[in-house]
Amino acid sequence: MIDIVEEVPAHAGAREALLDLCFGDERFTKTSERLREGRLPVFAFSALDESGRLVGTVRLWSVADRNGKLCLLLGPLAVDPACRGSKVGDRLMRHALNQCALHGHGSVILVGDLPYYTRFGFEAGRLDEASLPGPVSRERFLGLEFAAGHLAGLNGPLSAAGLADLAGPTAATQDLYPVSKLA
Repeated sequence: MIDIVEEVPAHAGAREALLDLCFGDERFTKTSERLREGRLPVFAFSALDESGRLVGTVRLWSVADRNGKLCLLLGPLAVDPACRGSKVGDRLMRHALNQCALHGHGSVILVGDLPYYTRFGFEAGRLDEASLPGPVSRERFLGLEFAAGHLAGLNGPLSAAGLADLAGPTAATQDLYPVSKLA
């Protein structure tokens, strides 16, 4: 049995190990990472197995367009390879999206594979007027609306918004991971 719970500080080490396992060090060079650096997530959920071991994670971050219009950036979503095929990722996604809708957020965006994310309502071609702070494959730049027209209103480069992570890495550490990969 898998439980979806709010992430707590005790999950941090296991979350980072899982992200390393699933994405390696390249995760730090992705364009989406520029929007997460130095910020706290709006939502963070962990999937725990029956022994309490973290087997999945998903986080959502506040981002704003040039006019200050907010939306949420989803990612990363990761599932322990030993649990793949058991719908852990689906449960994490559905839980996260339900929480976004319940809390009144207008939309969620992400960079990912359309064949996977379309089952949750994400679509390509909805973010033509928005851009990320680095390279991204436009066909992987996906959006989902909870409020009609919310994505159409996003305009220009997106930037990090929300609460700063005052306990996070320093600027010197962030320079170790320059943008060089597609999000």
